[in-house]
Amino acid sequence: MENVLKIEGLCKDYGKFHVLKNIDLEIPNGSIFGLVGRNGAGKTTLMRIITGLAEPTSGSYSIGGVSCRDKRIVSYRRRMGSIIESPAIYKNLSAYDNIKLQYINLGMTSYESIPELLELVDLHGTGKKKAGKFSLGMRQRLGIAVALCGKPDILILDEPINGLDPQGIIQMREILLNINREKHTTILISSHILEELSKLATHYAFIEKGRILQTLSAQELTDKIRKSSRLKVSSAELLCPVFDRESIEYKVEDDETVDIFSDISVTRLVELANSANVQVISITENNESLEGYFMNLVAKQEGIS
Repeated sequence: MENVLKIEGLCKDYGKFHVLKNIDLEIPNGSIFGLVGRNGAGKTTLMRIITGLAEPTSGSYSIGGVSCRDKRIVSYRRRMGSIIESPAIYKNLSAYDNIKLQYINLGMTSYESIPELLELVDLHGTGKKKAGKFSLGMRQRLGIAVALCGKPDILILDEPINGLDPQGIIQMREILLNINREKHTTILISSHILEELSKLATHYAFIEKGRILQTLSAQELTDKIRKSSRLKVSSAELLCPVFDRESIEYKVEDDETVDIFSDISVTRLVELANSANVQVISITENNESLEGYFMNLVAKQEGIS
């Protein structure tokens, strides 16, 4: 798959503080690329550099094959839409007029496609209502509509669902999926809500303390995610010695809950529980979440460093 964005050896320093450290990253064309990291990991700084809001200390990146050192990069950035930190909208203008103004800024003379863009982000019924009276979710969606003006190849979104209620999150998810599928727009997105990000992303990069820990596709993540079974039992304390004797990998969650990571049949688990006079109440699949995978990755890294 062709890469719409390529980053090589990117570093960013503020004085003696190293925010980004030798970032290498490739964003495949047509992907929804999730950037996963804790506060202060460097996600926003990386996005600011890509969009031209900040300069790297060293290293380089290219958009559509055009290097950031090439004079043409200015025009190529017009093929990029973004929301960094907060949507750039005019609160005293309607949704239609906000988009129209962006069309004018981009030198677009026809406004026939504005209604279609408003419908794409579910703002077609807002009429002359000023953006300053919009809900947070509506403002976020308007920001995305403004970012989509000019039909960009890549959309860069920094925490677009932050602060939204559950309904707003679901609505935003559906809009982003539609943009990716119908417009074939590549999306680079960061989010603290990793469960929601896992419903969107086709690829991931995990960043911690300015370094990329790992990059992988959603399918590769699925293959790597730790599989487990959750046991509800009458006594975890009585069961643990049996598991220790059988070299079964497990983790006690509470007095009545045990997670089993070893590959073992349900029948064998019940047999072992019976041998310890422990009643098995239920057995359910309890596979590792995206958040759990990331935190384990960070823990391993800290153990090495």
